[in-house]
Amino acid sequence: MRYKKAIPNMLTLGNLYCGFLSIGFAAYGQFNNAAILILIGMMLDSMDGRLARMLGADSNLGKELDSLADIVTFGVAPSFLIYYTYFHKFELLGLAIAGLFPLFGAYRLARFNVTPTKSSLQYFVGVPITAAGGILALLTLFGEIIPQIFTTVVFTGLCFLMVSRIRIPSLKEVPLPKYGTIVTLFLGSLLYVIYRGTYEQFPYLIYIATPIYIAYLAYLFIKTSKK
Repeated sequence: MRYKKAIPNMLTLGNLYCGFLSIGFAAYGQFNNAAILILIGMMLDSMDGRLARMLGADSNLGKELDSLADIVTFGVAPSFLIYYTYFHKFELLGLAIAGLFPLFGAYRLARFNVTPTKSSLQYFVGVPITAAGGILALLTLFGEIIPQIFTTVVFTGLCFLMVSRIRIPSLKEVPLPKYGTIVTLFLGSLLYVIYRGTYEQFPYLIYIATPIYIAYLAYLFIKTSKK
């Protein structure tokens, strides 16, 4: 029975590791790889919670671990990515501005953790940090064709939307991954390959993560169809 609790936690730790690797790639100037690792983290994040519920392995440990992973992969990693690609021009001021993103994200996660479970299944209060970090990763991925001012405005908007009281429908009970994850998978990886026309710098991890994720979606679809 212990292995059931270990499986979702391993996916969560994989999400956390993707965030760490993303920061490392960004520091070395490999911004596309850094962005894609955040997107892979989104794929893992969409799987761990569902697997925990499917296996009956929900636990407080898993919930806290998920929050710690999210703040790194979708808070700290995107802020470093934005700093190295856009805000580095402003030196220390740019670093300070980029650092606001994980601050707002941490507050958003803490508020989510104290929200009653029943209401959190129906709607999110504020934009989830997962979606916000994924949007920044996508903007960076297509940074060559997206004006920097647009990215700056979106960055600022997401900071405030995460801590806002806007109610966003939750799809946790729908037999599909979290909203934005499908967009992440196709726009973030397939369109990137089409646009760049090259595979040389595409991290090999995506070749492993994508088939596994597609198989996971197929499993959910088949299971739901039988009900």
